[in-house]
Amino acid sequence: MSVKVQVVFYSMYGHIYKMAESVAEGARAAGADVDVYRVPELIPDDILEQYGAKQAQSTFSDIPTIQPEQLVEADAIIFGTPTRFGMMCAQMRNFLDQTGSLWMEGKLIGKVGSVFTSTGTQHGGQETTITSFHTTLLHQGMIIVGVPYSEQGLLNMNEITGGSPYGAGTLANADGSRQPSENELTIARHQGEHVASIARRLKGEG
Repeated sequence: MSVKVQVVFYSMYGHIYKMAESVAEGARAAGADVDVYRVPELIPDDILEQYGAKQAQSTFSDIPTIQPEQLVEADAIIFGTPTRFGMMCAQMRNFLDQTGSLWMEGKLIGKVGSVFTSTGTQHGGQETTITSFHTTLLHQGMIIVGVPYSEQGLLNMNEITGGSPYGAGTLANADGSRQPSENELTIARHQGEHVASIARRLKGEG
């Protein structure tokens, strides 16, 4: 039986969704069975329309919405969240806050957990978002995996780029006009592949 990886994300304008696709691609390349989910939206439709996010979200509206109890089905879970003032977005926080029963029963203990993110600026909180996210994963007893420096994209000094050993990241620009670069997507693919390979070893398949 192959390793099961879930990619669970929230995306307002599509940047995290594009990163999620690359993360999933990497995990599949490592032989994992991958499911991609989004967490429920909290913002009313009329406000999303006002923000210009409704049209962007329509491009991935076919991605199923996950329920907290579905997390137990995975061997590894890779979470994607945009940054909100240096922390995860409210939609992801709300979803995680519904996993209390899983915590009580220890259902996520020993599963691999990993995080990727996006920010509007170069120093907009990619690392704080990911490391603060790790606190929840540790409370759940998960095994945290990031992106090792074997991924040479982390050493790229020739362009502006997101990504760190904590996890893949993209810079969306303050107005959302910048799309994930090839370097950022490469790091995301490596993260998916690395997480899946670690999960395989833990499951005794590697």
